[in-house]
Amino acid sequence: MDSALAKSQLRHEARERRGALAAAEPDFAQSLAAHADALPLKPGSIIGGYHALSSEADPALLLRALVKRGHHIAFPRVVAKGAKLAFHRVPDGEMLRTGAWGIQEPAAHFPVAEPDLLLVPLLAFDQGGHRLGYGGGFYDRTIAALKVPAFGIGFAGQVLASLPVEAHDMALDGILTENGLTRFS
Repeated sequence: MDSALAKSQLRHEARERRGALAAAEPDFAQSLAAHADALPLKPGSIIGGYHALSSEADPALLLRALVKRGHHIAFPRVVAKGAKLAFHRVPDGEMLRTGAWGIQEPAAHFPVAEPDLLLVPLLAFDQGGHRLGYGGGFYDRTIAALKVPAFGIGFAGQVLASLPVEAHDMALDGILTENGLTRFS
């Protein structure tokens, strides 16, 4: 079976699994936020966060905890198909808006920011640091372009023994779950 077909089948299974995990872990966001100090951040870092979709591991309380520690949050915006994500700070009084793919994102005129660390949503991950995303390649292109540490955000139960890996797939530096931070070599 080729890698693209295997990934497509895994995506369907991983969505269902993640939905079940989200329903079973109502205190996930609080547990995740308790591990904010585990992330390797310098004072005043800019973190590339995200707004969770449906059953995605929700980093909202983690982001709030990082802001309380003096860090800054930038949110991704899809610029174009085939491009890397652009990150923007959200000015006080402004809100994220629903973008073309139904994702909550900042407006193009919000201040652009260059993250020092990325928090990355995922469908599944393996112990080698590979992640299964949604198939658009946005985070792979962004990780490759920015060359900053990238940490997946997920439920511990999203781990798989292995994932099919293609040449364009970028590995994560670690994964932050309700159980804490795991770094990959």
